[in-house]
Amino acid sequence: MKYRLIAFDWDGTLVDSVDHIVKSIHYAADKLAFNALDNDSVKNIIGLGMSEAIKTLYSSVTDEDIVRFRHFYSEAFFSEVIGRDHLFPNAEKVLGQFQDQGVILAVATGKGRNGLDKALHSTGLKSYFSIERCADESASKPSPLMLEQIMSVMDVKPSEMLMVGDTDFDMEMAERAGVDRVGVSYGAQARHRLESFKPLCIVDDLNELLTLA
Repeated sequence: MKYRLIAFDWDGTLVDSVDHIVKSIHYAADKLAFNALDNDSVKNIIGLGMSEAIKTLYSSVTDEDIVRFRHFYSEAFFSEVIGRDHLFPNAEKVLGQFQDQGVILAVATGKGRNGLDKALHSTGLKSYFSIERCADESASKPSPLMLEQIMSVMDVKPSEMLMVGDTDFDMEMAERAGVDRVGVSYGAQARHRLESFKPLCIVDDLNELLTLA
């Protein structure tokens, strides 16, 4: 394996949670009587930190609005447990094989720490990851800060790291960090959005990652 460390996005990459995120955004917007948005517009912000996502969807929101929006979003999102049955095909198998090969595994996500900790527990994936970074303890994608922090802590060079994600926010973050990147075709964004950041490839199944040398 060429890479010492592989960082994964969470929602839309390892876990099939995009539709649930969209429903939760709609729920919060409805509670606050905000204008209804179409599903594609909401999908376009998945991957950003929550505050950045809300501001992108509703540019005139106040800080108070953001606090209330986050409350209602959490109310909807955590009403359903996202567990092992939400993992994309081969996700746990691939993580296990990389771990057996001695590859360091990381998460770089727009989720908040509270949400990621719950998700790591409910999916049973916690033991695979040596380090995680969330938007509320770093900086929202596409800032490269999450990846830079991961590399610094794990003493890994950009040439030794791979980022796997489903959005152009993931791809741009990796590009800005000088890190190779692979897109997945089944997440929140269309293939052409990922291709604009020149990933090594775009895979249809996580199992394809095992062929990377």
